[in-house]
Amino acid sequence: MSHIDFLLHQKQGSHIWNFSTVGGEKRVNLDSGTDLLHLAELDPKLWTALSCPVNNLEIDKGTLDLIDTDNDGQIRIPEVVAAVQWVTGVLKDPGELLKEAATFPLSAINDGTDEGRMLLETARIIAKNLGKAHENSLEVGETSDTEKIYAGTKFNGDGVITEDTTTTAEELQLLQEIMACVASIKDRNGKPGVNQELVDLFVAQCEQYDGWIDKRDNEYQVIMPLGGETEQAYNHYCSIRSKVDDYFIRCRLAAFDDQATEVLNLQTARVELITDKDLSTCMDDIAAYPIAKIAAGRPLPLTNGINPAWEKAIHQFRSMIATVLLQGKEEITEQEWENIGNQFAPFAGWMANKQGAIAEPLGIARVREILSTKMADKLTALILKDKELEQEANNIMQVDKLVRYHRDIFRLLKNFVTFYDFYTPGIKAIFQAGTLYIDQRSCDLCVKVSDMPKHATNASFSGMYLIYCDCVLRSTNEKMTIVAALTNGDVNNLNVGRNALFYDRRGLDWDATVVKIIENPISIRQAFFSPYNKVSKFIETQVNKFASSADEKVSSGLTKSVTDIPVKEEDEKAKKEPPPPFDVGKFVGIFAAIGLAVGAIGTALASVVGGFLGLVWWKMPIAIAGLLLVISGPSMIIAFFKLRKRNLAPLLDANGWAINARVIVNIQFGNALTHLAELPKGAKINFNDPFTKKSRPVLPVVLFLSIVAGIIIYVLWKNKFMSLHF
Repeated sequence: MSHIDFLLHQKQGSHIWNFSTVGGEKRVNLDSGTDLLHLAELDPKLWTALSCPVNNLEIDKGTLDLIDTDNDGQIRIPEVVAAVQWVTGVLKDPGELLKEAATFPLSAINDGTDEGRMLLETARIIAKNLGKAHENSLEVGETSDTEKIYAGTKFNGDGVITEDTTTTAEELQLLQEIMACVASIKDRNGKPGVNQELVDLFVAQCEQYDGWIDKRDNEYQVIMPLGGETEQAYNHYCSIRSKVDDYFIRCRLAAFDDQATEVLNLQTARVELITDKDLSTCMDDIAAYPIAKIAAGRPLPLTNGINPAWEKAIHQFRSMIATVLLQGKEEITEQEWENIGNQFAPFAGWMANKQGAIAEPLGIARVREILSTKMADKLTALILKDKELEQEANNIMQVDKLVRYHRDIFRLLKNFVTFYDFYTPGIKAIFQAGTLYIDQRSCDLCVKVSDMPKHATNASFSGMYLIYCDCVLRSTNEKMTIVAALTNGDVNNLNVGRNALFYDRRGLDWDATVVKIIENPISIRQAFFSPYNKVSKFIETQVNKFASSADEKVSSGLTKSVTDIPVKEEDEKAKKEPPPPFDVGKFVGIFAAIGLAVGAIGTALASVVGGFLGLVWWKMPIAIAGLLLVISGPSMIIAFFKLRKRNLAPLLDANGWAINARVIVNIQFGNALTHLAELPKGAKINFNDPFTKKSRPVLPVVLFLSIVAGIIIYVLWKNKFMSLHF
């Protein structure tokens, strides 16, 4: 049944389900084997996830690949249901799956069905092959280790034969020749071998090579003008062809224009450049000169008057080719040179259409022996014999699937149907990659990033404070990117570029560097101080800007005073022109405006202070609290609503999941996902820091100054000085 058919025909049965409210959603409880038997009846709308990727999850990928029956890299509800139905159908007690045991007891197989009896029999064969025939259990590491399972067998049903499979020396020799000429494939027992595809390819190459050689033999005189020396002679001809062609073209140009002859020949200036050198080291330069003296209609000499760099090559040409094809002539014309090329043309065409090159290393005699005796048929017979055990091999694969499902299927359900692992303290979900340590805290909610562009689109909808880190495993230089959710503490010391340490689920430590931060509220306490932190940062930034500007002015002034700068024409002109007159009226207006502003501010402050001091004493703390709420209240309210709606689903969606329900990370749960640094219980603290500046107690001084300031303000208010207007 296809995925669409499953969803269309899915019906609610009579099974009574139990639900719990977890993470703000009602999620089904999978408490018994009976729940698993009826999983197909559970409405897909009640599943937490609709699909998940096969990769980048902390669960055995081999198990996920078996569940992903359409091999599209995604696991969907129908595939999960099909896996659960199969495994519960071959077990006596489906409740065994809830144990997630690594060891599978053979007694758990339901031998009351044909499939169950087959699985039990095959499981016992596996145990016997592994040398544990008297034991009654198997593990995934054993059922998936085909090399050990098939180590003592010649045939294993995969259609691959090895050297151990052959029975004669001729079969062994042919098998080795196929692996040497074509390729080899790994058998289930781990040894190299060949299958039918490789045998057929080898035979086809032998036939093509035989046909190619037949063409040469049938047209031997035409294709091989120099007999067995033709190939070597042709290769030498090709090595000098461009240089000889260049010579004859130059001679034709000399015939076209007599005055060009001198230019086409070796120029004296070019020779003078190397005459004072050791000429034996200048052969590359000499080789670039014409092969012989250029003259109109002049033949190419084969004995004398040849460029020293080309003498050896031309002499070889004369002995190998010209002696046979030109009856030993000591020079050749351009037409004779072209005739030699024409005589080599059939050989060149035959070589260009070469076929069966894979079989060539064996030689034509061995190739024809293989084809005439039909040796390959013997290997085909062995391959067919091996394939007769294909069903037995498939049964072994089914046992491996059973052992894997027994260990992993319920864990997948807890992370697919319910997200039980994510919401259980002390247990990590399959999408949690490890723990990030940064700024005196550890973050357990870390997810591998498989698609950064999708995260850039989806991450903002999560409502969480996110840190993206590039991680490097120094031992292997392996790299990956993670996103960590900060759900507790403050963010004052976090910034892009900061280094951290990431521990994956295997316990390996990765160097981590923050590359991106998405800011959102972390806690209501942090939101309360957020406005003051922003004001503090703003003031700090402005002070830094002012200090930098002042420092730059001072530095430029000092530099200008000690540097002798020539006076330019513009400076002379400026000296001659008197400065503009001082505009008194303009500055009077500026000072008046400043006075009004100061007066307004003073009046406002006086009104606030006066109103505050006019309150009954017990109302003063209420007024202060109200002021704090006015400043921090909006930030805290926004944080409160955002923290209640923090949702992990957008991050998982960006990684290829299809989340069907919200995965809320509320305040209480968030505090459990990020752990702050805490001193051990009973730890003793020495507050005497030797590097702290020794000074008088600050608190008494501050208290004294506050009392004095309060008295002064009270006296001024009583005498109505604070009501004066500037």
